[in-house]
Amino acid sequence: MGLSRDSLSQPVTSHASRLTEVVLATRNRDKAAEIAALLGDLGIRIRTLADFPEAPEVVEDGETCEANAVKKATAIARYTGLPAVADDTGLEVEALGGRPGVHAARYAGEKATYEDNWRKLLRELQGIPREKRVARFVTVAAVAWPSGGVEVVEGVLEGVIADAPAGKHGFGYDPVFFVPELGKTLAQLAPEEKNRVSHRARAFSQVRDMLKRG
Repeated sequence: MGLSRDSLSQPVTSHASRLTEVVLATRNRDKAAEIAALLGDLGIRIRTLADFPEAPEVVEDGETCEANAVKKATAIARYTGLPAVADDTGLEVEALGGRPGVHAARYAGEKATYEDNWRKLLRELQGIPREKRVARFVTVAAVAWPSGGVEVVEGVLEGVIADAPAGKHGFGYDPVFFVPELGKTLAQLAPEEKNRVSHRARAFSQVRDMLKRG
């Protein structure tokens, strides 16, 4: 997915009165684009770490998604002097005892691609029947304020891991995460549809409320 720096930094009209800008504590362009779309009509300038090339690299070494989200948001709020938003997403697969969990982004190794990760997942689930491929995405989002306060919210999406990938949209595990009530994988959903139902959408609807309060 292509994304220009300017496309994330354009203010838009809304009713926000006090808060004027926020920085997304991520270097993942796919994630930044998705979050920007979820927050795009707040009337707040949405910046990313592309605007702060010297910002510290925050190591995601927490044992939980909450720990990682809070660590990233706090570090970037401290560095930029702006409110910072960070999230971390885990994929919990029942048949694998909750793996990959918080390690979802690096499941197949530190330099793994999206495809490397979901292919490893499919290999591990080979031969396991559909009814035992139950999974859930959990997104934890944190908003850190320059004053030092942090607020945390969570969004969850239940589904099953498909036998094979399907769809061309999205990123990460989207091609293999099947949502039964929709009859599609997340990668088969148009971006605007995914942004109504996803785990990240559910978390960021609460983030929107925080940012509106300013």
